[in-house]
Amino acid sequence: MRRRGFLAAAAAMALAGRLKAETGEDMIGQARALARSPYRRPAARLAPPFDALNYDSYRGIRPRPGGGADIALGGGLRAMLLPPGWLFADPVEVLPPGATEPLTPDAAMFDYDPRYFTAPPGRIGDGTGFSGLRILGPLNRPDRDDEILVMQGASYFRALARGLVYGLSARALALGTGGPQPEEFPAFRRIALHRPENGRLRLAALVDSPRAAAAFLVDLAPGAETAMDCKLVLFPRVDIADAGIAPLTSMFFFGPMGPGFADDFRPAVHDSDVLWMHNGAGERLWRPLANPAAVQMSGFADNTPRAFGLLQTARGFGDFRDAAGAYHRRPDAWVEPLGDWGPGAVQLLEIPTIDEYADNIAAFWRPAGVLAGGGEYRFAYRLVWAGAPPPDDLPLRPARSMSGVEPLHRQGRLFVIDFAGRADPAMLSLHAEVQGGTGQISGETLYPLPETGEIRASFVFEPAPGATVAELRVSLRHRAGSQPAAPVWLHRWTPARDGGV
Repeated sequence: MRRRGFLAAAAAMALAGRLKAETGEDMIGQARALARSPYRRPAARLAPPFDALNYDSYRGIRPRPGGGADIALGGGLRAMLLPPGWLFADPVEVLPPGATEPLTPDAAMFDYDPRYFTAPPGRIGDGTGFSGLRILGPLNRPDRDDEILVMQGASYFRALARGLVYGLSARALALGTGGPQPEEFPAFRRIALHRPENGRLRLAALVDSPRAAAAFLVDLAPGAETAMDCKLVLFPRVDIADAGIAPLTSMFFFGPMGPGFADDFRPAVHDSDVLWMHNGAGERLWRPLANPAAVQMSGFADNTPRAFGLLQTARGFGDFRDAAGAYHRRPDAWVEPLGDWGPGAVQLLEIPTIDEYADNIAAFWRPAGVLAGGGEYRFAYRLVWAGAPPPDDLPLRPARSMSGVEPLHRQGRLFVIDFAGRADPAMLSLHAEVQGGTGQISGETLYPLPETGEIRASFVFEPAPGATVAELRVSLRHRAGSQPAAPVWLHRWTPARDGGV
């Protein structure tokens, strides 16, 4: 076994042992038993005004400080339990540390903004639960609690590292994402919290869905990078061929890759702009995201993947000019599988959007073959949230990707990629290998940018007559057959929204 494989397997076994000692096996047992019975969605009947909340009035409900929905976990961490209502009617049971029974939500646990409520509600409803929770602690300053993690809505969750604001989301499990049938959204049904140890918080969640049940176990370590050691134990009720493991969800509206279709004062708007992969063969791949004219799904076949994630590579205020959105402070998030995940593919879903208010990007691992009904499948991984991309031993990394109509060749499209990093004199001997699939590549150039210390690669792509898609690929190498000096740059060309190139 390769050293990396041995270390990954050892880390997975250590994670499994740690979670087992913290009742993780109890939640796994509950998921196993749940999967043996037919799916039944919890029936909750919300009382007024919880049954008619909108965005503003829902935000006007806050856990009462020191009340029953404000739980001191220890180690400076707190859990704030979230009320049901608006988009979040499905009940979630919450067990505080040491509890054997979930808390019962009560309207008196919350404060109500008088702008939206003439009087505090007397009750929440019948068969209700909480809608999720937030974890708070001294992330940025020792004298102030900041949000670190929120779990709410289906099996969605988001986390923060130091100095960042919320951006992309993750999920415990995805089913049918990007498929021909309506997507199925597995949901958290129960979350058990444990007392923090050495700055780490452990929790175990029960996930349920018509086609599967699962246990999702997490060991959270917040900081300059916030790491979540995760373990998904999946129990399909039926055969499943469209599972999404370690799914990430984000938003990409527009950026410098063009074509420019947004009438907006900002130069770019996105939570993430790159799908990054480190595959089992050791190759690094860099795929800029797109807001396509039509839904597109891309699959990157692999065996035993090393990592994949969605990155926000634009980190300057001038990249967005948005003081309220603070897109330059949105997190990167990447998945590092622990153990051998076997064959499968990283899937990328890109959906057209006309604004920045809908998540239109999803990336996840899809195992090859079918997950058999009645079986048990385990996936351990580390999920990292950070303000900088994963460390890499390659000397160069794409800093920005741009495109536009070639002024002297109106049927072609000019692509420009700036590479940053250790651009020493040896880098000047590089050359760019450009492949264009269906179409013609011309004008390949590679030259230094003295103004920035970067290296720029550019080329013109002219699609074949009638072409509707082409896969572009750029590798920087010292010579043919040598190792790349930067991640391999990928792009799927499709006709522009306005019908041009």
